[in-house]
Amino acid sequence: MPRVPNLKEYQMNIRYLGTTERYSEAVCAGGFVFLSGMVPENPEADAKAQTENVLAQIDRWLEECGSDKAHILEATIFLTDMNDYAAMNEAWDAWTVPDRAPARACIEAKLAKPEWAVEIKVSAVCK
Repeated sequence: MPRVPNLKEYQMNIRYLGTTERYSEAVCAGGFVFLSGMVPENPEADAKAQTENVLAQIDRWLEECGSDKAHILEATIFLTDMNDYAAMNEAWDAWTVPDRAPARACIEAKLAKPEWAVEIKVSAVCK
């Protein structure tokens, strides 16, 4: 019968990246990558440009964690206004890998800062 690792062994393999007092930008564990919700660094821009900025951040964090957008399993997208759905999708569709679109949900939500049009959270596997 195969040996099952105990919780302490799993904990030793968890990497926390971009850690602040409140959260980590990314956590890698057991071959999985979990990113925090990424928000735009260009809040003055329109929804499409904000989405492009967020997706570029996701690319950087996934690379740091040994993954990429072709290995994303799921994405949750938060929009402050569903009228921005088409603009967000335009950026999203240009970014995703053909035939590798992850499972996805899109939710209208009030975000922490009113100037943010979009926040995206993804989970992936390592390459």
